[in-house]
Amino acid sequence: MDVREERDRDHDGVRALIETAFGQSTEADLVDALRLEGDAEISLVAIDGGEIVGHVMLSKLTAPVRALGLAPVSVLPSQQGKGIGATLIQEGVRQAKAKGWEAVFVVGAPEYYSRFGFRADIPKAFASPYAVPYFMALELVEGVLNGQSGEIAYAPAFAAV
Repeated sequence: MDVREERDRDHDGVRALIETAFGQSTEADLVDALRLEGDAEISLVAIDGGEIVGHVMLSKLTAPVRALGLAPVSVLPSQQGKGIGATLIQEGVRQAKAKGWEAVFVVGAPEYYSRFGFRADIPKAFASPYAVPYFMALELVEGVLNGQSGEIAYAPAFAAV
C-alpha cells in the first residue's frame, strides 16, 4: 500500500470511496466543498493494487493557533481493520507538523483517536458545538494550547453536514 497526496484525477475515485465507506453522500459532499472553497490543506489517498482504498482530509480551522480539523477518514469496508486509516492519520499529522501547523482537532471516538495522541482534556477551554469526550485535540507544538481559550470553528462546509 502506498500513501500519497490526492491528485485532481483522484477526485471521482475518492468520492466513490467515501460514499461506499459511509453509505451516503454527505461526507463526499463535504470533501468536495472543502476542496472547492479552498479549505482543504492536506488530502491523502491510500492506494493498493492501483485502487484507492482510503482517504483522509485535514482542513483549516478558525482557532487561536494555527490548527486543522481532521475529517473525514474513509476506508473501503472490505479493507477496514488493516491499519489503512491509522496510516493515513499518522501521515496526515506528520505532514501537518512539517508544514508548521500547531494543533489538530477531531470529533470522533476517543478509544480510536487517543491512540494517535488526541486528548479530550485539551480542548475543554474552547467553545465548540462538539461535546467532550468526542471533541479532541493533538498538539503538534508541545504546550501550544496551554492557557489558550476561545472558539474553534470548522470551515463553513461543515455547517451542511
